[in-house]
Amino acid sequence: MTHHQPDPAPGAEPERGFLVAVLAQGVEEDEELGEMRELMRAAGVEPVGELLQRRPAPDPRTYVGKGKLAELKEAVPRTKAESLIVDDDLDPGQQRRLEDELKLRVVDRTQLILDIFAQHAVSAEGKLQVELAQLEYNLPRMRGLWQHLERLGGGIGTRGPGETQLETDRRLARRRVGQLKGRLQELERRRQTQRKARRRAETPIVALAGYTNTGKSTLLNALTDAEVSVDDRLFETLDPTTRSFVQDGRRYLVTDTVGFIRRLPHQLVEGFAATLEETVDADLVLHVADASAPDERLDDMIGAVDSVLAEIGAAEVPIELVLNKIDEVDPLRRRRLANRFPGSLEISALTGEGLDDLRARVAERFGERLRPVRLLVPYDQGRILAELYELGAPIEERLDTSEGVIVVARLPQREVARFAPYLVSEPAARARGR
Repeated sequence: MTHHQPDPAPGAEPERGFLVAVLAQGVEEDEELGEMRELMRAAGVEPVGELLQRRPAPDPRTYVGKGKLAELKEAVPRTKAESLIVDDDLDPGQQRRLEDELKLRVVDRTQLILDIFAQHAVSAEGKLQVELAQLEYNLPRMRGLWQHLERLGGGIGTRGPGETQLETDRRLARRRVGQLKGRLQELERRRQTQRKARRRAETPIVALAGYTNTGKSTLLNALTDAEVSVDDRLFETLDPTTRSFVQDGRRYLVTDTVGFIRRLPHQLVEGFAATLEETVDADLVLHVADASAPDERLDDMIGAVDSVLAEIGAAEVPIELVLNKIDEVDPLRRRRLANRFPGSLEISALTGEGLDDLRARVAERFGERLRPVRLLVPYDQGRILAELYELGAPIEERLDTSEGVIVVARLPQREVARFAPYLVSEPAARARGR
């Protein structure tokens, strides 16, 4: 299977990376390393070699055991690798020892993901989130920069610039962390204000959640005619992208969120709460899964997303399972999927199959919220008309008469009382009486 490499910076070659993994017995090699290869590809790293060790747990000092370390020392120079990519989170000690032994840069799983995030963050908020996560990751590792001074054991010759510099660096980093958190809180307050405005307009919010590469961005484009990047890369979408579509005269906002992966590092779940918060604030979550994935993999992916949704507090939000890429599935498997996931929607964002059903299902979810009304608004009550339009409710008819403006509209249930003085009759009730 050929994969397109992400375009490196103009004139730059992709970085050469050597992948190392320690896996316990029973862990599926293809799946685990396949995801790491995807991550490397997304970061613009060319895999030039791999080494796998089976052991119950990584070596606490050097991650791999002595024998494998010797193998690495031979293999890495042969491949001309520029970095060692480790399929795990390393503690600062392990990372330092590996770098000392192999004389090259060691990048662990979290660092690799952070690097991808840094390349893909577009909005001011996304960039701040990345910087914060990177600083918090690097703070405990800052000792390494001055370890040559520590080795001298203190005393004469070690006081002064070096020691002071380390403290200064740390203090500056901590201060920057504080500033970033402050700015992110300010952006969060601003977002809440925007959300309140949306709430007042009673526009339902639908969030797309799901494993990375299940076609969420393609679905967002298909539903809303938006133009969002749909490159087949992990974490292609980092900043929540909100678009809208209209169904039966009613507007819906659709938000695409960051894709999930297995073992998303905890500080990233927290650090990227901004993209995931959209999911918590949604009225409905469309959990997009890849119908073409093998059964076990599909179960794993659905389970991974469900557990992260629970972790960020989105488990309370109604969820619809949407099985995408159904165009890649034969009729027998379609039937089996329908039996395994009753009530789920089978769609293809690529061909458009099932999209009308999906829009109808979304509309059905919110149908009972709107009540048809007929209002007579006197001409001197212009602000009432303005308020009606502000609500964003579907206004189906507007007729000027000698007494005022007759408006036929569908109002959010909770707003009906506010306009009660202007109610003439309800179109639905009148239609039923016919």
